Order: sequence, then structure tokens, then C-alpha cells
Amino acid sequence: QVQLVESGGGLVQAGGSLRLSCAASGRTTSSYAMGWFRQAPGKEREFVARVSWSGTVTNHADSVKGRFTISRDNAKNTVYLQMNSLKPEDTAVYYCAAHGSGSVFQPGSYAYWGQGTQVTVSS
Repeated sequence: QVQLVESGGGLVQAGGSLRLSCAASGRTTSSYAMGWFRQAPGKEREFVARVSWSGTVTNHADSVKGRFTISRDNAKNTVYLQMNSLKPEDTAVYYCAAHGSGSVFQPGSYAYWGQGTQVTVSS
């Protein structure tokens, strides 16, 4: 029902910024809460941020709070992750996902996933 495509990843120096975008297509896309997750080599996929269907409620992982901001533009069927003050430990593949049921903090609760976009932060 939902297709997701991430873009905006790349190589950036520590302290720099990137904005990731997730373009969604399919029926009633705006009805889903949306999340961003990331996975570093040898690590489990971890929660980064989520935004409610309305865009008015957000949550951010402690590791990114104050640096990353999730938002959505339902008119454009797009979810964003603004990443500022990037650190080398932020290096990972970043995935957007559409929520299904269950905890919005757990990847197993999401029904649809994008292909991921690589973010590499150099020191």
C-alpha cells in the first residue's frame, strides 16, 4: 500500500548538516505515523525519531535530541529528518518507515520500509 524512497544522504564533516527526505506514495499515506531508524555496521537497527500522522507530535532518541528534527509535509507526501551538529557516531544507513501497530519506538512495529540512504560523518 505504501512505497518509501529515501534521499539526501552523503558524506559530511563532523559538525555539518544534512537533510534527509522520504518520499511516500500509495493510498492514505498521511494516515501513518512515520519514523526514522538507522543501522551501523555490526549493530542492530535503532530508533531515531518519529512523527504522528498530524505532524504535531514528535519523539527523538536521546542520542540525537537537540540535533535532529523530524517533520512531515502531508501535502507533498514527504517526511524529513534535519540533522545538525553531526558526529562520526551518526554514521549509518538511515531508513524511513511507516508505522503499523505497536510501539513506535520498535522497528518490528513498522509495516513499510524504504531502501535506506547512507550517511557518513568524517572527523
